[in-house]
Amino acid sequence: MISVEEALARVFALVRCLDAETVPLTKACGRFMANPATATRDQPPFAAAAMDGYATCGPATAGSRFALVGEASAGHAWHGTLAPGQAIRIFTGAPVPPGADRVVIQEDVSRAGDQITLSDPLDSATHIRAMGQDFKAGDTLSPRLLRPSDVALLAAMNVAAVSVIRRPIVAIIATGDELVMPGEVPRPDQIIASNGLALKAMVEEAGGIARLLPIARDTEASLTTVFNLAMGADLIVTIGGASVGDHDLVGKVAADMGMDRAFYKVAMRPGKPLMAGRINGTPMLGLPGNPVSSIVCGHIFMLPMLRALQGLGSVAPKMQRATLAAALPANGPRAHYMRAVVDHGTDIPKITAFSAQDSALLTVLSQANALLLRPVNDGPRGVGDTVEYLPI
Repeated sequence: MISVEEALARVFALVRCLDAETVPLTKACGRFMANPATATRDQPPFAAAAMDGYATCGPATAGSRFALVGEASAGHAWHGTLAPGQAIRIFTGAPVPPGADRVVIQEDVSRAGDQITLSDPLDSATHIRAMGQDFKAGDTLSPRLLRPSDVALLAAMNVAAVSVIRRPIVAIIATGDELVMPGEVPRPDQIIASNGLALKAMVEEAGGIARLLPIARDTEASLTTVFNLAMGADLIVTIGGASVGDHDLVGKVAADMGMDRAFYKVAMRPGKPLMAGRINGTPMLGLPGNPVSSIVCGHIFMLPMLRALQGLGSVAPKMQRATLAAALPANGPRAHYMRAVVDHGTDIPKITAFSAQDSALLTVLSQANALLLRPVNDGPRGVGDTVEYLPI
């Protein structure tokens, strides 16, 4: 068995960042922008009013009077130049005309017909947003994972399409004669296939495209057929069949199809019978069949692989810290990712591991919001001790 850290290093060696494609801005959020984007105009593209009020030309002190000569609103400029002693009514976002020194907010003005008088006391701010105050034509936005605020910035830069890393296609293969799909009527000796649906959701939440393939039965012919259906994917993920039982055929069939295996078995629980490699150049991750094991390994290995494929770097899952709310006994020779609940309602997050940690208990996993990490051979831990966890 190898350590989790070594296994992560080896799966990262199997994947590379995918090629880029150009997509409209409406489909760019959540994607990694591969190349810098350049602003085509200043923002704002003109000096703009920051408040509703009056744009004035000339000394503005308490009691000053100005003659109104026009009006400007957002999208409707006043096409003229203010002379000393003149003003226009102006609204937020409207272009400030040449000659204007400032915008006096409407609360500081009294109006009588076409004449305004400034009040006392008078707000001293100019309330004018300078042309290019936010950004200027030629400014660039560097490559990054695009958030909604980035999309807004790109739109303001008048960038209609961006170059982003292609979404990885992940082929998911559940294996086993005991499995049937949800909605089918299982025999008394069969169970419902749940792992694949969870992994599909995880892939899609992480920005990938999931292809949930037909269940592969426990024969070499069936596995070979379904493996062939997976060709063309950027990552193949198998569920079950990777152990050493008589019916665990994934490793053999994959080897017969040319898999170059990177490792088999990791010193972790749940998830010991984990396998990875390449089949004809395509990365493959062989997950355990137990529901919790496959989903936990999906968080620890599959999601980081997906992030690497999308240009987000070969980065291990980001752990956080909390204090124990209940004591834990010493851990053994495998890293243990315990299902747990983190309470963020206090100044320092507190974490409690479930007493039941069987890798078949989906109910426990459904109630958990964290995986509490117990390092290899970690000693007993008491209430208040600081531990690491992975949010899920």
